[in-house]
Amino acid sequence: MQTKIKKLLFVLYALVIVCMATATIVEKYQGSDFVGSHIYGAWWFTMLWALLAATAIVYFIKHRTRSWTGTALHISFVVILAGAFITHISSERGMIHLRQGLPTDRYTVYDRDMNAHPATLPFSIRLDRFDVQYHAGTDAAQDYVSHFTLTDNGQKTQGKVSMNNIFSYGPMRIYQASYDSDGMGATLSTNSDPIGIPVTYTGYALLFVALIGMLIDPRGAYRQLLRHPVFKKGALFLTLLFATAPASTLWAAGTTDNVKAHYLPEATAEQFGRLNILYNSRICPVQTVAIDFTKKLYGARSYKGLTAEQVLTGWIFWGEEWMNEPLLKIKDGEMKSTLQLPDYVSANNFFNNDMGGYTIGPYIKEYYEGNHDKFHTQVASVDDKIQLLMDLRRGLLLKIFPNTVKGNTIWYAPTENLPKTINAEHQRFIQTIFTLLYDEAEAENYKLMDEMIGKIQKYQVKNAGTSLPTAKQTEAERTYNRIPFATILFIVCLTMGVLTFFYTIVRLCRECQLEQNLDTRAGQQSLLDTVVTASSRIIMLATLAALTYCEYLRWTISGTLPMSNGYETMLFVAWIVLVVALIFSLRFHILLTCGFLMSGFFLLVSHISQMDPQITHIMPVLNSPLLSIHVSIIMIGFALLSLPLINGITAIIVRIINRNASTITLGLQQLSLLFLYPAMTALGIGIFVGAIWANVSWGEYWGWDPKEVWALITFMTYAAALHPKTLPALRRPMVFHIFMIVAFLTIIMTYFGVNYVLGGICLLYTS
Repeated sequence: MQTKIKKLLFVLYALVIVCMATATIVEKYQGSDFVGSHIYGAWWFTMLWALLAATAIVYFIKHRTRSWTGTALHISFVVILAGAFITHISSERGMIHLRQGLPTDRYTVYDRDMNAHPATLPFSIRLDRFDVQYHAGTDAAQDYVSHFTLTDNGQKTQGKVSMNNIFSYGPMRIYQASYDSDGMGATLSTNSDPIGIPVTYTGYALLFVALIGMLIDPRGAYRQLLRHPVFKKGALFLTLLFATAPASTLWAAGTTDNVKAHYLPEATAEQFGRLNILYNSRICPVQTVAIDFTKKLYGARSYKGLTAEQVLTGWIFWGEEWMNEPLLKIKDGEMKSTLQLPDYVSANNFFNNDMGGYTIGPYIKEYYEGNHDKFHTQVASVDDKIQLLMDLRRGLLLKIFPNTVKGNTIWYAPTENLPKTINAEHQRFIQTIFTLLYDEAEAENYKLMDEMIGKIQKYQVKNAGTSLPTAKQTEAERTYNRIPFATILFIVCLTMGVLTFFYTIVRLCRECQLEQNLDTRAGQQSLLDTVVTASSRIIMLATLAALTYCEYLRWTISGTLPMSNGYETMLFVAWIVLVVALIFSLRFHILLTCGFLMSGFFLLVSHISQMDPQITHIMPVLNSPLLSIHVSIIMIGFALLSLPLINGITAIIVRIINRNASTITLGLQQLSLLFLYPAMTALGIGIFVGAIWANVSWGEYWGWDPKEVWALITFMTYAAALHPKTLPALRRPMVFHIFMIVAFLTIIMTYFGVNYVLGGICLLYTS
């Protein structure tokens, strides 16, 4: 009977995972509303979860688990599901649209199928005013705030809601949702769930206690694992080889002799790069714009020996000449082969009066009419670069002149129409200073140019109000701009990782052979092993120090924890991997190789993927301590889960080479379990802290977003490995290692597949 229940439990468990994974794919083509009503909100999906919970309860009772952490953990999931069901059938969500000064008691409620119905509020509400708060001197929103008056039976209550700050009145919670384009109206969302939320939060609390208890319970499986003989004997060790990467690969090589266009001396261009500018909705050094500009066009931080500042200022002062420079990098693909283009072309290559002017113009028109094949997509990418050049030549990018009126700062470009609020003297300065700079650049009077640039700097300090970054932030950004951290570190880590991985395989096979021959040298560490291991640890420590410095600089520049986008979370995961590898390598030397490989992989992804390394202001909804906790903890979980992947690959290769390497594969299995338990704790806590953040931010702790769904699938997949009594096949080392490799695919799908394939909207690890 128990065997049949176990089989049924396994089938239901797998079916739930398959249904959720399928739903995310269907959602990409049919939309969120379709899967919301036909899958997630369907009776059969609810019934499937109910059957899984009921079967698990029966199996759990018959299994007679004695661990209090295991009991509490499984009960917590039942309570969470119960809370979700109560929310599903009893909660009421709605939307209130308000116009300033006009009270209303009407709002729109949505049923379980998301159909809208008009309803009456138990009170009257009036919008007093709506404010959009901006980061100083920019158009980047810092917060959205609605001030209102609530009237109930003649009693008035003043209320205010903003992002991540809700207003509660009785059982109803009110959230900031959106606002009218004229700023005279706002839309507030409401949520009334007085029973479901307390039940769900009780389940969360029990889950957190059980997950932490799983690690500290003296009679629990994790503490028993720590007492395993393989850890007591320190049987797992191996050594590493030092490798270095040529620094010449980090920067584009070249000589200025090949540049035909004029350019400023490096010192003058560097001083121009110290000016501040409004770019990407934040105030930053012109140097940042120059590096971004050069990388977008040329694919490198410099051009034929010229610095990024020299390239940018070259385009500003000698734009016609630079139109002939082969600066635009053409990626391999349909466009390059069809139009027979070289690797690098000039902007003028796309302008020909005999061919109608802008030669790729017709293709751009076809692109915006809906033709998004590879050829037209690549043409559109080149068009973006050319439009960037045109904007720079027209002066539209050079928003370097601030003006502050009554504490409100606006930054202007020299070619913009200036408002009358700017006095005549300042207007003349803004409109003429670049003309003077052009003249001195042509005359090669660079000393006078330096003086003029100094005048612009003084103008900025005098007229920028509070919008300028601090001296510490500016210096941090200039330091960050000078050093391509991700590029250098991924080369170092992957070079070390690959070379030492092969050495690891040889070392393990040799140890295994010695053990089989009962050689007394088995398990002994040679002098060379000791030296190389110590040297490798020093290299990893230096890598960690450099990455820590990189994170510190980004934190200083933005003023917020550097985990607000995909690029930053990749850096953080690499940082966690290095920390864990360094600490545990004192006992298990194999983790040095694991640490180099996985941190190098994450740094490589941040370097070559579609992730944007630019530092920007975070959206108001992301400005929450809960989000920082959520991302931090879940990234720790992902980092820890990357280590069993390397162990699994190592075990399989060693087993292929030596069929009798059972001791090594068993040791690697136990080492993987050592990280699997805390990884699951971090992943579980991270997922449900994220649910609490979502509930605080917009009143829905679980919205079945693809990112949420795949995070849950990852958790459920890896959880199977912690149930060896239920799934005895996972006790076998090779089966376990294969499972760890396959399970890692769910992490790849959660982090990358959802963002770049399914298009999840959850901001958990957005790119």
